[in-house]
Amino acid sequence: MNTKLNFKDNLRENKVFEKIALSSEQLGTESYVVGGYVRDLILNRPNKDIDVVTVGSGMELARLSAEKLDPKIRVNYFKNFGTAQFNFEDLDVEFVGARKESYRSDSRKPVVEDGTLDDDQKRRDFTINAMGISLSKHNFGELIDPFNGVKDLESKIIRTPLDPAITYSDDPLRMMRAIRFASQLNFDIEGESLEAIKAMKDRISIVSQERITDELNKIVLSETPSYGFKLLHYTGILEIIFPEFVKLLGVETQDGKGHKDNFYHTLQVLDNASRKSNDLWLRWAAILHDIAKPATKRFNQKVGWTFHGHEELGAKWVKNIFRRMRLPLDSKMRSVENLVRLHLRPIALAKDGVTDSALRRLLFEAGEDLEHLMILCRADITSKDPFRVRKYLKNFDKVEEMLIELEEKDKLRNFQPVITGEIIMEVFGLSPSREVGQLKTEIRDAILDGVVLNEIGPAYEYLLEIGRKMNFSPIKTLENLNQ
Repeated sequence: MNTKLNFKDNLRENKVFEKIALSSEQLGTESYVVGGYVRDLILNRPNKDIDVVTVGSGMELARLSAEKLDPKIRVNYFKNFGTAQFNFEDLDVEFVGARKESYRSDSRKPVVEDGTLDDDQKRRDFTINAMGISLSKHNFGELIDPFNGVKDLESKIIRTPLDPAITYSDDPLRMMRAIRFASQLNFDIEGESLEAIKAMKDRISIVSQERITDELNKIVLSETPSYGFKLLHYTGILEIIFPEFVKLLGVETQDGKGHKDNFYHTLQVLDNASRKSNDLWLRWAAILHDIAKPATKRFNQKVGWTFHGHEELGAKWVKNIFRRMRLPLDSKMRSVENLVRLHLRPIALAKDGVTDSALRRLLFEAGEDLEHLMILCRADITSKDPFRVRKYLKNFDKVEEMLIELEEKDKLRNFQPVITGEIIMEVFGLSPSREVGQLKTEIRDAILDGVVLNEIGPAYEYLLEIGRKMNFSPIKTLENLNQ
């Protein structure tokens, strides 16, 4: 972090600010770059989003600035909000007139009036986002920091400019944003502000699910996402937005036998996976891999607590959780389902020994998710016994080596049996039916088990053999197929 930056020289390195300053002078207004760009400039973090506040018309300043930069720039105007935006090179530049806001209790949409820079800074969510740098000629490059945002950056504190109860009540999304910034920057939330979030947590219900999920995903993508989730849990917000996850919390003991706390285990798995990959959907798979354990928990006198079938049930839950969270119901969701369903499979192979048949099935079922599956499985080893961890990881190394060798030989990652449903119907003169699906499954299983080669000749002969057992007679020979 650099709190002794020469902001004047820094801004002059970017001609966007030069043209905005010239335009502001021409219009006779005061203008400032504000918010996240200033914060990240001090933190030495990259930021391509520039927010400009002017004590005047943001739309007019945007038009003139774009014209001076390049007459071909397209400016997008949002008259209802009094804002304008354009892209220049790799920057996204947004303009707004300084304003003050007031809120109704049933909405996070403010009533907006024209205001001063002071009004605009007071309406900001946090002190570290309320700093501005002047783009006006008489004080170009001067930092305006009325709420000691620089000091809070140095102290690594998230604090609201005004009374936190008012800040969070006015716009409850700011509660999620406070936790998100704390998680992203590894900052603490100031005590009064944290307690205000606890008190105001129920206000999150007036925020749209899309906005909640956007902030949640940013927490998931932070370097140590468990920190954000612990803050969400401490404040009570997690139980409102993600009740299934909170149900993982706690340890039950019976006859002296307990189980691990699956809430904290899941957070450890999430952190472990995050150290290996920035992929959002792998991280969601880590979050959801044990989500059905509370629903499948049983006590057995001989072995203690069991969670049989939690991987299958958890995979079935993924779609409903994604739908409620407004996460995409597409290939990303299917990948998460697959990872949750398969997350125990490599562990079982590492424990019990490996057969080619089991490896083939894993390759086939994991498909393009295989690398993420192995990361998830390694992340799932959270034992406090270092000998046990080393043993499992060594076995995973062995399983992974064998998977690589088998994949190079059999190309099973994108495996498709040579005998398709269309061929089965053609050979036996069948219409689409359950029996066709049964024959197709038996052919696939025989290939995966190594009983028959995935070649048309041997697979066709095997099809005839299992067809005879179901009293089906072929009406086409191999030579007559597709004729």
